[in-house]
Amino acid sequence: MNDFERRIEATAGGRLQALGIETLQVNVGFLCNQQCLHCHLDASPRRTEMMEWPTMEMILQAARQAGRPLIDITGGAPELNPHLRAFLEALCQDHHRVQVRTNLTALLEAEGGIFPAFFRAHRIQLVASLPCYTEEKVRGQRGIGVYEKSIEALRRLNGLGYGVDPSLPLNLVYNPEGAFLPPEQPALEADYRRELDERFGIRFSHLLTLTNMPIGRFRTELRRQNREREYLELLRSSFNEQTIDRLMCRHQICVAWDGRLFDCDFNLALRQTVNHGAPDHIRNFDIQALSRRRIVTGLHCFACTAGHGSSCEGSLL
Repeated sequence: MNDFERRIEATAGGRLQALGIETLQVNVGFLCNQQCLHCHLDASPRRTEMMEWPTMEMILQAARQAGRPLIDITGGAPELNPHLRAFLEALCQDHHRVQVRTNLTALLEAEGGIFPAFFRAHRIQLVASLPCYTEEKVRGQRGIGVYEKSIEALRRLNGLGYGVDPSLPLNLVYNPEGAFLPPEQPALEADYRRELDERFGIRFSHLLTLTNMPIGRFRTELRRQNREREYLELLRSSFNEQTIDRLMCRHQICVAWDGRLFDCDFNLALRQTVNHGAPDHIRNFDIQALSRRRIVTGLHCFACTAGHGSSCEGSLL
């Protein structure tokens, strides 16, 4: 039993269990056109892991069995998977609610920039990563020129109705640039709205704040700064028991590029598959077993319970 499990057991009186599957998260590969300092997956232009069509077909079957959960497509940069369009079309034909997580710049680069219009035509929800509204901080995390391309992509999406038409949601994602917790989501959202509107006339639906995970490339940076222990202690000391019922792992399952099943995208990064008797590959998908599974945890899980809580859908509280 690790320290996080001990804290959960002392607080909630038992092990962490799933409460159902509302979201089927699908990681279609680690290939990315960027190499961000906070990336827990170490995604980059050099990664070769990529989901193939036969795995996507198994996911389509599992999604039907799961009773139309939200299908949350992530990566890497999902747009760089050559099967993405066919996969999205098949999901939409099955009447699933679908969202794609984009780093924005890939929208301009992949397949000649066709994806914004394609997403709109299929009513795909978008979650777009923009770690800050200022150029300096985005450049520090993502490199020179990324901010300008991100703004261009947001303008293009606004022109198609994203973030303007309520039926075309465009949510932005904030990541801290250092070893600290995100500020309160509503207050930061107000800052984003003011700055992006005044400077560029950009509109969006909501801001989602995510706590950086002490894994992957962010952990490498913490170690370089000799701050890993300090950050882990911050996460531990900020534990909030009110987040437990809303933890994303209790309401979703994550499918890796090779079909393996994980409780979340962070466990995927650590290669900690679903365990404790539940099926660990999409070919053996069992909605009943996975909906009630015991969740695999580790010290990194303190990031999800720190402060206002953190999930792929933003603050928990």
